[in-house]
Amino acid sequence: MTVLAVPGSHGAAAPVVPDLRPIKPPVSIPNPWVWLGWGLALALLAAAIAGLRWWRKKHQPQTPSPPPIPPHVRARQRLDRALKYLSDPRLFAFEVSDAVRLYLEERFDLHASERTTEEFLTELQDSSALTAEQKACLGRFLQSCDLVKFARYEPHEEVLRELHAAACRLVDETRFEPVQPAAVAEVNR
Repeated sequence: MTVLAVPGSHGAAAPVVPDLRPIKPPVSIPNPWVWLGWGLALALLAAAIAGLRWWRKKHQPQTPSPPPIPPHVRARQRLDRALKYLSDPRLFAFEVSDAVRLYLEERFDLHASERTTEEFLTELQDSSALTAEQKACLGRFLQSCDLVKFARYEPHEEVLRELHAAACRLVDETRFEPVQPAAVAEVNR
């Protein structure tokens, strides 16, 4: 078979293209299953590391958390810190009043910090948490603090120290005393 002309060339000879490159070898297409295998291996490795960490954490001896600080100890610490405010009676009254109110909330579950003094003292009358003498002492203490906090009463340092002593006395009288095992054994005899 003889080709006389290239279609569309009208009998003219085809031009020679001098810069033809040689044919390239076939492109290798990566197998997608190989990537799936590597991904699965990586996921298994991550799961093994996570499982090992979980097992170690579970089987490590737990360091016990420190026992909670009893409410009376925290209250005494706050009352002692309040002494640095003796030069500012109003701030001192806020600190000692808040310390006592928070102590009563923690110790007896009385809602002292959420109420006014009058509301709290009214609620306290229905409670058996304090004795009548302690309730009266607490009432005088809170009313004295309110005078300093809200009525701009400026007491001398001696009066502030008496407020502090009254607060400490109330905390000491009402603190929780755990029952000792020896005392329980004697009661059971």
